[in-house]
Amino acid sequence: MRPSPLPCDILLRSPLLQRFTTLLGESTASTILERLDGELDWQQPRLRLYGREHPIPRRQVWMGDSEAHYRYSGHDFQPALWHTDVAKIRDATIARLAAAGITATFNSALLNRYENGEERMGWHSDNETELGPDPLIAAVSLGAERPLRMRWRKGSREAFNVWLPHDSLLLMGHGVQRQLHHALLPRQIPGLRISLTFRYVASQAANVDTAPTE
Repeated sequence: MRPSPLPCDILLRSPLLQRFTTLLGESTASTILERLDGELDWQQPRLRLYGREHPIPRRQVWMGDSEAHYRYSGHDFQPALWHTDVAKIRDATIARLAAAGITATFNSALLNRYENGEERMGWHSDNETELGPDPLIAAVSLGAERPLRMRWRKGSREAFNVWLPHDSLLLMGHGVQRQLHHALLPRQIPGLRISLTFRYVASQAANVDTAPTE
């Protein structure tokens, strides 16, 4: 049986991969999950792969400060204004990291909505040019608990799962995107899940033809 996560788990020290639980509190997190599901304008973009367009296997919203936009697959994506609850989660995330001695600034968030365990995110690293050479990314999970699969880019060590329970925060520190890939693979796990990944987009890189992911 998988053990219950501690209030703060250091999963890797170098690069730093750290999981925090009870970010908002069970009741608040559940209320916000319901509001975000019902109030946001969830989109299902179509991306071009190998000459054909395919809808992504989830729904998403890009949100943030006005300068935090990007261009991908010939389309310009402008951020939606901060939703009150998303701003609240952003501030709680920054405060929790500060309490752990980690300074973070976020001007944007990618929200992904997974209807059930069949909806997914493929292997990738969040290493887009506009995020800088070694970004710090914080991911908050609401709803159904699912494992984020992690694998080393050079294949030097075994892949592993990071379980992300409701109301948890995963810090992917400097070096994680450079050294590891991650994916949310299909699982026979019922229930809605919404992830919020907070990051800092450099305005001078806003026209780079890339896209952020989970």
